[in-house]
Amino acid sequence: MDIQKWLDKGTDFIVDFGPKVIGAILIWIIGSWIIKKLLKGISKVMALRNYDESLQKFLSNLLGWILKIVLILAVLGTIGVETTSFAAILAAAGLAIGLALQGSLANFAGGVLIMIFKPFKIGDLIEAQGVLGVVKEIEIFTTKLSTPDNKEAIIPNGTLSNGNIINYTSQGTLRVDLNIGIGYGDDIKKAKDVIMKVLTDNPKVLKDPAPTVAVSELGDNAINLVVRPNTNVADYWDVYFGALEDSKNALDAAGISIPYPQRDVHIHNVK
Repeated sequence: MDIQKWLDKGTDFIVDFGPKVIGAILIWIIGSWIIKKLLKGISKVMALRNYDESLQKFLSNLLGWILKIVLILAVLGTIGVETTSFAAILAAAGLAIGLALQGSLANFAGGVLIMIFKPFKIGDLIEAQGVLGVVKEIEIFTTKLSTPDNKEAIIPNGTLSNGNIINYTSQGTLRVDLNIGIGYGDDIKKAKDVIMKVLTDNPKVLKDPAPTVAVSELGDNAINLVVRPNTNVADYWDVYFGALEDSKNALDAAGISIPYPQRDVHIHNVK
């Protein structure tokens, strides 16, 4: 008799809640499919309208989270959960979570500020929070950089938006700063002409603005020359390393010395 009673209750439960559960599952599957298609379509529209790539990803992530929350509420409503009371509970929980996760909210706000003011975009070479790298992704809470030694640096948007940012790409070109020393017995004008020819012969050195070679210091062991060619951002390291090597070879060929630190020691005999 007890078994029959439990079977009846189980049957009633299946009859009452079975369709709701099945409906909730169908809503979840169909809703997830629609959200996926919708986000893909929005991404295509933004791409056709030439929206910034970083803005596309940021808006897609944000919209995806909002639509998933709406879908979860719809599923809960289908099962029979009161969404109004659930929304109130969710709001209270959100307030508690917000107080506990103030740093995450600051990162979200930082991401919004980055999207609005655009201090950099994906593909830019920047230096921020002590990290130098190319911007790989701008997400809701963090920004990912690819460093010159092929490491991935993840910086919270909160600290990133409130700190100093150096964007090496925004101007389109960079100045390469080099220092080369020559001996005190060498001809300064000849050395400057030799180095200038090295720079003008390099196809990756820009003609405008013109490169500079000038005396910067009369040092303890050498006359120091500043060598400042300008180049495109992508050619920076090629010009940096190439100008150093070619200048050394050209100065050697011209008989101009590049001195190294040395000291004269005078010995006095004391009786």
